Amino acid sequence: MPADPNPPAAAQPQLSVRLGVTWLDVVLRVDRIRHDTLVSLVSTWSDPDARDDVIAQLDALAEAVASPREGELDALVEHVEDAAGMDDAEIRIDLHDALRLRAGLDAAVERLARFNPAAAVRPVPLWKMPARSGRGAAA
Repeated sequence: MPADPNPPAAAQPQLSVRLGVTWLDVVLRVDRIRHDTLVSLVSTWSDPDARDDVIAQLDALAEAVASPREGELDALVEHVEDAAGMDDAEIRIDLHDALRLRAGLDAAVERLARFNPAAAVRPVPLWKMPARSGRGAAA
């Protein structure tokens, strides 16, 4: 028997959406971003000048983690990203995964909105609204 061509989200945890344990939030898991970040970071290791800069920035970040000050960690993380030449933390997903993630989000939104269902009502997309003619409109 062939494998299911549309495995459930649990079969693909590396790109998934699930309800948090308290049912008060959603957990989005995208392992590919972490993978790409680490590959980007270590790809600079072959250039000794870049390696020294990345190490210096990581050392500064390590010191700040020990005693963080307001806004300091974000700035230091950006310095590490710049030194390592990292791209934005984003991935592209195909239609199959987009629909799978939407189904997971829809299920999670239903649970998250259990005490306020009106907050979860989707607005009607403009392309689904009926066309209006100019006739009969008040001036």
